[in-house]
Amino acid sequence: MKRAWVDYRAVKAAVSMEMALASYGIQLHRLDRDYLRGRCPLPMHSSRSSRQSFIVNTGRNAWACHSDSCVAARGGRIGGNVLDFVSAMENCSVREAALKLQDWFAAAPPPAPLPSVSRPVEHSPDATPSGGNQPLSFALSHIDCSHPYLAGRGVDPETARQFGIGYNRGKGSMAGRVVIPIHDENGFLVAYAGRSVDQTDPKYRFPPRFRKSLVLFNLHRAAAHGESVVVVEGFFDCIRVHQAGLPGVVALMGCALSFRQEELICEHFREVVLLLDGDTPGRAAAAAIAQRLVSKVSTRLVEIPPGSQPDQLGVDQIRCLCIPGYF
Repeated sequence: MKRAWVDYRAVKAAVSMEMALASYGIQLHRLDRDYLRGRCPLPMHSSRSSRQSFIVNTGRNAWACHSDSCVAARGGRIGGNVLDFVSAMENCSVREAALKLQDWFAAAPPPAPLPSVSRPVEHSPDATPSGGNQPLSFALSHIDCSHPYLAGRGVDPETARQFGIGYNRGKGSMAGRVVIPIHDENGFLVAYAGRSVDQTDPKYRFPPRFRKSLVLFNLHRAAAHGESVVVVEGFFDCIRVHQAGLPGVVALMGCALSFRQEELICEHFREVVLLLDGDTPGRAAAAAIAQRLVSKVSTRLVEIPPGSQPDQLGVDQIRCLCIPGYF
């Protein structure tokens, strides 16, 4: 029988220790930016005097336990990488651990990126698209695009499949959440956002190293539909505007416009419609953004009913606000 192929380097790059810990329901205390600490979860740990002996270095994606029991059980080794951790937790070989992680997190080579919609971009092997967000080396599987939560938010199954949005029935830090793929301007998948479907905090979860200020959600699709764009705050605002027949729409993933997001807008579009939330922060942000953009691109600020959001509006309301002369 042919053995399943394993790309150990890809698995280690795709699965962080934090993801692995979350898959086991293990919570550690954060000491600082790069270190976590807590009780050792390894099954061979039996040292009663060694409390808080398990340490994770998130920057290096490594772990260690200095207890006598763990060191002895592992032949004198103090710690290791994420593969070693799963191997110890499952009492299996490193190869079997890698296969498990591939299955849990679909840590396989990524699908071919969507082509650039503005101009050809050459990437050296060490290049980092978006100036900081590395392309993911995996794509989540076990995604349910017909989950009731999506219907409750007004997302039809066809749109959910197009955007790759769905309920994650797999494992990992995004398990049990509606996951939303985020691409950079060149179509590279750089992150998943996870939306809770109940009252679980946080409402939205992002990967620890993901910098949302460097990307505009849906830009790689929106730029293919002309030089006009509707700018909204959130993911579901973006989807609602798209379903209203306006595919040229991007989301800030918040109400602030970063300098990089401003550059991306000006690089790809000549006309901008600001359709931010109708609350006080949204209206203040829209006015501030309009002041920044008006001298660079044609900018139009539209106001929605007080206290509402674009994803709460009907199709005709959105079209009337965004399309001059509609009706």
